[in-house]
Amino acid sequence: MKTTPSTEASATMTQQRADRRNYVLVTIAYWADTLTDGAIRMLVLFYFAQLGYSPFAVASLFLFYEIFGVITNLFGGYIGARFGLKLTLFLGLATQLVALSMLAFAPPSLLVVPYVMAAQALSGIAKDLTKMSSKSAVKLVAGTGEGQLYRWVSVLTGSKNAIKGLGFFVGALLLSLFGFQTALIMLAVLVLTALVGAVSTISGDLGVANKKAKFKQIFSPNRAVNLLAAARIFLFGARDVWFVVGLPVFFITVLGWDFWLAGGFMAAWTIGYGFVQASTPALIRRRIANAQAPDGRTAMWLAFALAAFPAGIAITLHAGLIPTLSVVGGLLAFGIIFALNSAVHSYLILAYADDAKVAMNVGFYYMANALGRLTGTVLSGALYQWGMQSNPFGGLIACLWASAGFILIAGLLSIRLPTPTRTVVGTWKVEE
Repeated sequence: MKTTPSTEASATMTQQRADRRNYVLVTIAYWADTLTDGAIRMLVLFYFAQLGYSPFAVASLFLFYEIFGVITNLFGGYIGARFGLKLTLFLGLATQLVALSMLAFAPPSLLVVPYVMAAQALSGIAKDLTKMSSKSAVKLVAGTGEGQLYRWVSVLTGSKNAIKGLGFFVGALLLSLFGFQTALIMLAVLVLTALVGAVSTISGDLGVANKKAKFKQIFSPNRAVNLLAAARIFLFGARDVWFVVGLPVFFITVLGWDFWLAGGFMAAWTIGYGFVQASTPALIRRRIANAQAPDGRTAMWLAFALAAFPAGIAITLHAGLIPTLSVVGGLLAFGIIFALNSAVHSYLILAYADDAKVAMNVGFYYMANALGRLTGTVLSGALYQWGMQSNPFGGLIACLWASAGFILIAGLLSIRLPTPTRTVVGTWKVEE
């Protein structure tokens, strides 16, 4: 049957509506998992800190979470490419439900470090399966409109961090009002609702399953993807080396903040960080003449600018200047530049990814992201515990200097990133 231009246009509009619907549904599922992930982190961190665990012991609770995040991103990209992204998205939500149930219904005698580490391992698997699926799906449903991929991934990335920040606050609030396990039951109900809703409403395949995909293909031959992944390790290691354990412990033990204030501030910071990420396309265009999308030089300069802030906070703390003002003010400035840098990275991985291997490329990249978080988490507890032996500020100062060094390495790696260039309207390819 011969198609007419009007028939083709109608089919295109129908597909675009379906793509937008799937984008919204995938994003909502991602939000539910992200809110829960942030809440679990605050619940576990504050609950065990309240029990008197040392900074390094608290960090160890998240060790399996980050290790299995690395493994999940490695294998998740392969599974997504082989069996489709719907499977990995649903599997991520189901795994989060199991992790919550392990903690929510366990007898108090089981709530010890090894058991919590195992539950956190499942939570890390769940979070990274869901993230890999949703960000890969954006590449597939964004279409070829002018700058649409850049805008959609910025909104998804920014909203994720705003929701995660809200999760921090929700976790602290639920712990205060209902206690540890009741709070976890409430979160499990939320994830179950999201899972049922996603299974019943998301249409299509979210990418065509490639039965010929081989595991070895997860290790990308794409030089741009490899360089960006290496930079990502150090960028996110630089954040988590002071934000994950060192900062909340500093707020509670040195500044004397209560759980509400510490959790609320970290929530507000993460929400603001998310809004900056979502606004990155507009912010970058205002700073770069005629720029439609960022490139490797954008990531490089943002990294070099970012390194100044943890170094500056460390210097002011060492000098004994007002610690609350130094840390809070420095953290706010750090959050703005870090959000811009992270959003640029999130765009570049999709710009560099091969269309036929997007799940594998994104999985490999977020494996590097998880490796950075793992490194930062372990060092956050270890450096803080080591540094605080000299003076109350020493623990955070040690974490901050490590952060500055990591960021400089990320900037140096970004120098070698190639420049994406449009060869077809709306489609970004890599210029080798």
